[in-house]
Amino acid sequence: MSTLKATPLMALEAAESGAAAARQIDRAAPLFRDLGARLRALKPKVVITCARGSSDHASAYGKYLIETRLGLPVASVGPSVVSLYNAPLQVEGALFVAVSQSGRSPDLLRLAEAAKAGGALVVGFVNDEESPLAQLADVFIPLCAGPEKSVAATKSYLTACVAFLQLVAHWQEDAALLDTVSKVPGWLDAAVGLDWYPALRRLELATGLYVLGRGIGSGAAAEIALKCKETSRLHAEAFSAAEVVHGPFALVGPGFPILALTQHDVTAEVTRGTLAKAASLGAPILATEEGIEGVEALPVVPGLPPEVGPLAAVASFYMAIHKVARMRGLDPDVPPNLRKVTETV
Repeated sequence: MSTLKATPLMALEAAESGAAAARQIDRAAPLFRDLGARLRALKPKVVITCARGSSDHASAYGKYLIETRLGLPVASVGPSVVSLYNAPLQVEGALFVAVSQSGRSPDLLRLAEAAKAGGALVVGFVNDEESPLAQLADVFIPLCAGPEKSVAATKSYLTACVAFLQLVAHWQEDAALLDTVSKVPGWLDAAVGLDWYPALRRLELATGLYVLGRGIGSGAAAEIALKCKETSRLHAEAFSAAEVVHGPFALVGPGFPILALTQHDVTAEVTRGTLAKAASLGAPILATEEGIEGVEALPVVPGLPPEVGPLAAVASFYMAIHKVARMRGLDPDVPPNLRKVTETV
C-alpha cells in the first residue's frame, strides 16, 4: 500500500501563495513606505543580498528589479566570506538585504552581523518572526507566508519575491508598480489554478533538462530547476536563454527537454530565437510562450506585467511538479537527505 499522502503539503502550501501575498501586502506596506523614504534619504550606491536556496533565487528576482528600475548594482555575497574566511566587509552606506525562511542559519547570521558592523543598513525579509535574523536586522520585514512544513519551499519563495517587488515600488514611489503589487494575490490565485501537469508528464521518464529564463525571469528558472532536483530527483540546470547557446547548447537535441520561461519585455525576442533554434535541433520544449514552431505552450495567466510573469509561472509549476514527483514514486514533502531548516557555516 502506498504511504503517499492524498494531497502533499507542498501542494496545499503552494495553493496558499495568493493569500500569503495578500497578508504581506496588508501588513508590510507601512513598513515598506517607511523603508522607501529611508532609502531615498540614504541614497545607497550598491545593494547586497544574502541568502541560500530558494531565498537566493528570490534575491535574483530582486536583483533584476533593482538594477533595471533603480540602476543600482546588486551583488550576492557568499556567507563563507565571513563565516569561514573571517573577512571584514567594507559596506558603509550600502543596503544589505538578508532573505531567509527560518532566519537561523549561522553563516547568514554571521554575514549579516558583519554587514551591520561594516556600516550597511541591514534589512531582513524573514518568515520566522522570532528568529535571530529578524532580531538582528535594522529593518525587519515579515514575509507573512505562515507555517510551511513541507521541505520544499513554495509560498515563502513567492512572498520573498513579493517583498522585493514592494521594496522597489515604495522606494521609487511608483504608482503603477504599487498598483501591480495590489493585484499580485489575485494573479497568484489564478496561476495555481492552471494545469501544467499534462505537459510536464514528459518529465516523468527524463534524466535531465534545462530550465531557461532571462533577466527578471532568471531567478524563477533557478527555482524551478531546484524543485526538479529536490522533489523529483530530476537533474535540472538553469541558464539564461543567452548563456545557454554557448557551451551548454552542445547537449540540446532529441530526448533532452527544455522548460523555458518568457515574460513580455525586451528579453522576449531573444528568448524566442533561442527556443526556435533548440526546436530545430529536435529538443522537446515546453514554454510560457505561444506561436513558436515545435514548442508546446504552457497555460499562463493572460495580460501579466513582466514583473509578475515569473512569479505566476513558478506558482503554476509548483502545482504540477509535486505530481511528477509522485509519478516517479517520491514524496515531494520529504526529499531524501534534506530537512526543512538547513543550518550551514
